[in-house]
Formats: sequence, structure tokens, C-alpha cells
Amino acid sequence: MVTIQEQIVDPTACCTLDISGAEQERMVAMFKALGNPTRFEIMKYLVTHPACITGDIVEFLPIAQATVSQHLKVLREAGWITGVTEGPATCYGLHKENIAWFKDKVGEIF
Repeated sequence: MVTIQEQIVDPTACCTLDISGAEQERMVAMFKALGNPTRFEIMKYLVTHPACITGDIVEFLPIAQATVSQHLKVLREAGWITGVTEGPATCYGLHKENIAWFKDKVGEIF
């Protein structure tokens, strides 16, 4: 059985909180965007369905197109996804550079 003392990690051994200013605001915005269950489902969908349009996501989720569009806007503004307009539709995909930045920063902090 693991004791509470064994569960507590020495903060000097692994963790730093060397983030502030614009980088911290960016990270907080990204965490907030993922904190919504619907947006998290959209991200999961985009991992396996890159370059899809809003209608594809609407078919996947049991919510209205306008609601999906609002969630996509939040994800885009937070930097998780990118969208390219192709005629009347927007093709969405993961923003690989921003996701790489996020993973690096989380790794540095924890």
C-alpha cells in the first residue's frame, strides 16, 4: 500500500512553474477551450477525421450546426484548430504547431 507521503511528489525534483505573461495566458486559453466536453469531442473527432467540414462534425454530434460553429470558433481562437475556406465550406484540422507548443510547455511545467 502506498502512503500519502509516497504519493506526494517533491516539487523541486520534477515540476517547475516557469511560465508567465503571454505564454501563460495562451496556455490557460487552450486548457479552457478543452475543458468543455463538446469541444473535447470535436478534438477527438478531428484526430481521426482530419480535413473535415462543419457538416461532418454536425453529423457526428447531436447538436445544431450553429452550436458546432460556435465551438469551432472557440477552438480556433484558442489555437487548437485551423480552418481553410473552400468555397462555401470551411475545412478544419488540428493546428499541429500550436499543439506541439502546448505539449512542450506542459512537459516543461510537469
